[in-house]
Amino acid sequence: MDFIQTIILAIIQGVSEFLPISSSAHLILVPKLTSWPDQGLSFDVVVHMGTLVAVVYYYKSLVSQLFSGFFLSIIERKTVGESKMAWGLALGTIPVGIVGFLFKDFISDELRSIEIIGYATLIFGILLGLAVFLNDKKKTLRDTLTWLDVSFIGFMQVLALIPGVSRSGITITAGLLLGLSRKVAVQFAFLLSIPVISLSLILILRDIYHQQIIHLPLLVLGFVVSAISAYVTILFFIRLLNTMSMMPFVVYRLILGFLLLFLVDFNYHPTGE
Repeated sequence: MDFIQTIILAIIQGVSEFLPISSSAHLILVPKLTSWPDQGLSFDVVVHMGTLVAVVYYYKSLVSQLFSGFFLSIIERKTVGESKMAWGLALGTIPVGIVGFLFKDFISDELRSIEIIGYATLIFGILLGLAVFLNDKKKTLRDTLTWLDVSFIGFMQVLALIPGVSRSGITITAGLLLGLSRKVAVQFAFLLSIPVISLSLILILRDIYHQQIIHLPLLVLGFVVSAISAYVTILFFIRLLNTMSMMPFVVYRLILGFLLLFLVDFNYHPTGE
């Protein structure tokens, strides 16, 4: 990897992590559709750390309340502050944590093809569009989450282990299907990324010793660029929630999905393969 490739891949990760377009799919596709080498696990770790830092910093006040509420609820054995939300995030993370741990090798070996990414991008783009349509038709939207809501979103999040589905996309889709307001659906999806990204980093770090570590300055650059681009994306996406529809992301996914399947049909191979 060189300087330019590092910046481009870090921006892709930072921007796509919190938009409903699948960051993992884009990071897989870039080396597959170009002559660039695969960025490797060490790079994946630092750019995911960057996005984790960005979302924690954006919600720093709420994250602090979640941590304190979580531990106080254990000590006092009752709901304290934001403890209900904290336990909800923990519950919503369990399904993807279990499935990700058990099927990690299968996912990395069998589900990273352009064809699978294309179908996942297309199918779950359509599902997001349906969720947006049904949500817009509802007369009243809820601003509170129930334990059933959290469980449903958590199980739906398991699908995000398939590259192309999008973790934020499927959790937002689930929230909209449940009748949650866009603001609540997006906030819960973004907060849910904190334990999920943390778990994925732990799983990746188990294997990182088997990978070649790229140049340290490039890792630092990737971390900084991904953190900044992720923070800017969160900032503007949330600010635009009240005025912007999710439909542009649906259209993007449909175009990308059809393009990828088109490339598969024509047996496209980048230069050098």
